[in-house]
Amino acid sequence: MRLPPDFDAVMEEAWEKVRVTPGFLTELEARSLAMMAACTPAAGMIVEIGSFKGRSTVGLATVAARYGLGQVVAIDPHTAPSVTCPDLEGKSSSFDEFLASLKTAQVEKQVEVHRAFSQDVARDWSRPIRLLWIDGDHTYEGAKRDFDLFSPFLVEGGIIALHDALHEFEGPIRVFVEDILRSDKFGVAGFFGSIAWAQYRPADGARFAREREGLATRAARLIPSVRGGGELKGLPKLRFKLMRSMVPRGGMKAEAWLEKCGM
Repeated sequence: MRLPPDFDAVMEEAWEKVRVTPGFLTELEARSLAMMAACTPAAGMIVEIGSFKGRSTVGLATVAARYGLGQVVAIDPHTAPSVTCPDLEGKSSSFDEFLASLKTAQVEKQVEVHRAFSQDVARDWSRPIRLLWIDGDHTYEGAKRDFDLFSPFLVEGGIIALHDALHEFEGPIRVFVEDILRSDKFGVAGFFGSIAWAQYRPADGARFAREREGLATRAARLIPSVRGGGELKGLPKLRFKLMRSMVPRGGMKAEAWLEKCGM
């Protein structure tokens, strides 16, 4: 497989727009998410669960616009308070700032906005998904629900990615370890910063079992520290950081990622 045309220029454009958009994605995470949007070897929709002020939405929509990938489906009730959306400065919603971010980045027409809870959108969902980006409710119940509702629509070769899997939240890391890494429906997998990602490969996922289990063994060590939620302090926090340091989470060149995910 080859990189899409003008790949480097498109990635730079996406990052420059993301860089000035409020939110919590790091540069490594933003560039990696843009790469997955551009290079995933499958057809279908890009679906984002959890938009906040639009940082990831802007990056995804910029890539989608440049490569004719259709609208990004952005699902978020934009309600507050929320433990994963703390920076609202007393406001009750992030929706106005979300819309402003889309307008500033000139990607409003590239985004299908659903100001709703994911379970409400899922009731009528039937479209295939090539990239499923889960960054909503970080509780175990919330992340598990989003996975269960939308992962059945992943197309073969599609990518699922969960944000904050290496931060102090139970949901993303448990779903990644228990439902993805330990399932033969998925193939190659890894971390880009705190983004956990895997490729949906139900036809041949079993041949990646050893690789996934090696990653699962390391990642699963984080679960006891975050189970049940709550802020980590003192020795528990140090233990969490030690366990996290053992999980590989660096970047990857697009050519190498494409080679890993080739069908």
